[in-house]
Amino acid sequence: MFYWVVKAILWPFLHLIFRPWAEGVENVPKEGPVILAGNHLSFADHFFGALFLPRKVISLGKAEYFTGKGLKGMFSRAFFSGVGTVPIDRSGGKASEAALRTGLRVLGEGDVLGIYPEGTRSHDGRLYKGKTGVARLALESRVPVIPWAMINTFEMMPPGRLLPKLGIRPGVKFGKPLDFSRYYGMEEDRLVLRAVTDEIMYALMELSGQEYVDKYAASAKTEAARAAKGSGRAGK
Repeated sequence: MFYWVVKAILWPFLHLIFRPWAEGVENVPKEGPVILAGNHLSFADHFFGALFLPRKVISLGKAEYFTGKGLKGMFSRAFFSGVGTVPIDRSGGKASEAALRTGLRVLGEGDVLGIYPEGTRSHDGRLYKGKTGVARLALESRVPVIPWAMINTFEMMPPGRLLPKLGIRPGVKFGKPLDFSRYYGMEEDRLVLRAVTDEIMYALMELSGQEYVDKYAASAKTEAARAAKGSGRAGK
């Protein structure tokens, strides 16, 4: 109920101020389980990604969103609960398996699961290599995967910016469902998982128009930070 209350409050405000747009909404089934696999450009994705869908989108988000202290922590918990985020531990190992099971539970209940295969926001607006968890979800659940491309959200509110820029219209594109039935029963094959994930990322690249980088976003972000730090030292 809280999800729909938040959406009802946000929709007229966001529509009036930012004039968001959407394409391909008809590609999302009106009922039944489905995976929305999206690029992740900005905190603004949480606002605009599911705005045009008549169905609730449940996303997997890092547990830190729900464990903060004080007023900021309370606001964070309320917001992410309100936009349908389920907390998961992203530390790897058994935590990754638990996250997978959470996603399968959401799909098993017939809901829409939103997931960002890159694992984190892009620091420079490019599209990065996807993690194979999305492939395991698709093959184990045997539900369609729909590419979910955010447009202009990086330009409007890049990571680190607290307030969005005005005058930039954010958008979202929903691609045609991807069918991976030819791989059913092969979810333990790492090569298959990589092939499925790469196909999803290629579809996202085509839909979003982003430049693709064959590197994980977290690694690229760390490298960029180190390079910036080294450049700062060299300039002293």
